[in-house]
Amino acid sequence: MPSRAFSTAPSKLNWLAPKRGHKVKSRKGRPRVPTGGSTRGTTIVWGDYGLRMRDHDRRVSAAQLANGAETIKKRLRGQKYRLYTRVCANIGVYTSGNEVRMGKGKGSFDYWASRVAVSKIIFELKGELHEQIVRDAFRLAANKMPGLYEFVKKGDPPVMGITRVGEGVTLEDMKRPRVKVPGTVNAVGIPATTCVTMET
Repeated sequence: MPSRAFSTAPSKLNWLAPKRGHKVKSRKGRPRVPTGGSTRGTTIVWGDYGLRMRDHDRRVSAAQLANGAETIKKRLRGQKYRLYTRVCANIGVYTSGNEVRMGKGKGSFDYWASRVAVSKIIFELKGELHEQIVRDAFRLAANKMPGLYEFVKKGDPPVMGITRVGEGVTLEDMKRPRVKVPGTVNAVGIPATTCVTMET
């Protein structure tokens, strides 16, 4: 009986295309803006340096993500490092041809894309590299992709929406109501107002 190949290591998935394929057409949608108190995905997890999205409502295609990763690899050729990707292209983009009349369905599949939320980490880098070299590599990669980006390091505070948590700003302060509600409320639920009279 021939031996069966078996490995306990998980298979490496393609981060530029989902495994399920494009059987069901996905909606265009909008990147979420975490305003409910979430700071997930805004800090460095595995590497020492990272590239973070500073813009909002950006849909980055798989080809643009691949160009960014390839640019980083070209700039750091010959160095010892490891590149981590924190996003995946799992949104299908469907287009119709030129000079096609309106209607007749959504269109045919064109390419895969990723909805990148504001302040989301896209790439992480770990290795024995100088900070200026990593900054230059991320700068070149950001020029290949749409949107505005910023350089972050391990230990930088998380971001909620576009507000950095730290330096006197805590998560509790961000979750607290911005406008103070008056203590007295009348019968219909409208805050009562006090009338001040001036004596002459």
